[in-house]
Amino acid sequence: MIINPLYVAYVLIAVCVLLIGWIIRLEIKLGKFLRGGNAKSLENTIIDAHKKLDMLVEFRKDSLAYFGDVEKRLRRSVQAIETVRFNPFKGSGEGGNQSFSTAFVNEEGNGVVISSLYSRERVSIFSKPLKKFQSTFELTEEESEVLGQSKKNIS
Repeated sequence: MIINPLYVAYVLIAVCVLLIGWIIRLEIKLGKFLRGGNAKSLENTIIDAHKKLDMLVEFRKDSLAYFGDVEKRLRRSVQAIETVRFNPFKGSGEGGNQSFSTAFVNEEGNGVVISSLYSRERVSIFSKPLKKFQSTFELTEEESEVLGQSKKNIS
């Protein structure tokens, strides 16, 4: 089998055109990569990127510490406030529904229940501390009700 030298020449010319096109494409990509710079500016760009990455890692570390602190403070803050109004003198009608019990509790159930008993002659205010939705003092029916409502709103 004899190969025509003209076909070989055409194949070699086509290969040369493809290689020239590939070289031009690589030059364009390299020009974009270097952005008109040289190896020294590329090294500076890499060093700057590394510094920025270190700053980003430090910022992430500081942010995680800050958000952890915010989360701790949020758990301690009041997250449920409930109020129940009632009439402590049901039969006589004195005071109406001016008396109330209000619970201020955080996520862990710590806080306070404040109650006010209103009558025409005086107003009495009581405060009972809470630990895990429990008080060392006896809770009235209204105080227990308001504490149950606040517990539902947190859960």
